[in-house]
Amino acid sequence: MATITTKDGTEIFYKDTGGDGQPIVFRHGWPLTSDDWNAQIFYFASRGFRCIAHDRRGHGRSGSSWDGNEMNTYSDDLAELTAALDLKDAVHIGHSTGGGEVARYIGRHGTSRVAKAVLIGAVPPLMLKTEANPGGLPIEVFDGFRASYLADRAQFYYDVASGPFYSFNREGAKVSQGIIDNWWRQGMMGDFKGGYDCIKAFSETDFTEDLKKFDVPTLVLHGDDDQIVPIADSAYLAAKLVPDATLTVLEGLPHGMCTTHHEQVNSVLLDFIKA
Repeated sequence: MATITTKDGTEIFYKDTGGDGQPIVFRHGWPLTSDDWNAQIFYFASRGFRCIAHDRRGHGRSGSSWDGNEMNTYSDDLAELTAALDLKDAVHIGHSTGGGEVARYIGRHGTSRVAKAVLIGAVPPLMLKTEANPGGLPIEVFDGFRASYLADRAQFYYDVASGPFYSFNREGAKVSQGIIDNWWRQGMMGDFKGGYDCIKAFSETDFTEDLKKFDVPTLVLHGDDDQIVPIADSAYLAAKLVPDATLTVLEGLPHGMCTTHHEQVNSVLLDFIKA
């Protein structure tokens, strides 16, 4: 396994594959792993791009830490990885929680190594309902996540994967048991506390100021049937905060569209990267 060890001693697993072309760095959602990008990694690596993806600390094959399961540390881990691999002129793509990591990475570490950014079904600017963010989700929603997680993590993960994540709960949906099982597999690989803490990280972190610091071409990509990160208070707002962002809405697609509709998503990504 390829790993780096961060300054606090946490071992981070990563994949580095493909050609010697422009690097693409993928950041995965909660509670998944870099495996969630396999359809994208194969597609872009087959076209000569260098593809890098790592498992977030507390997730998958990476090590865990009792503290540090929050966005500042996640973004610092990404910075350490990009420095260790000397990645330059890279396209940074983040899905869901991973979109938050991309935002905080740029907000905290700048764009000296970044050529373009993509936020897919991403949590910025802020998921939580607050006085300044009245369209967000009430804290009771995320308290419910935590309660279900503590009561029976395995069943909670199954319920998310088989229902709203891929919109398999919609009438007439073509349900894939394999996709559900693979989502569950990835989630259960993670550290218990790391997964629990990450609920707060993805729901309560405000990325507004991070988004304002973007100074590279940015694509905000979202499905309008996203039941996990509703589009009205994520993509629509993020696209206004990022200077000169391109907003692309894919009609009828779910939160997990990178898996269920990977051919469509990959085509949009390739067009953006090549533009």
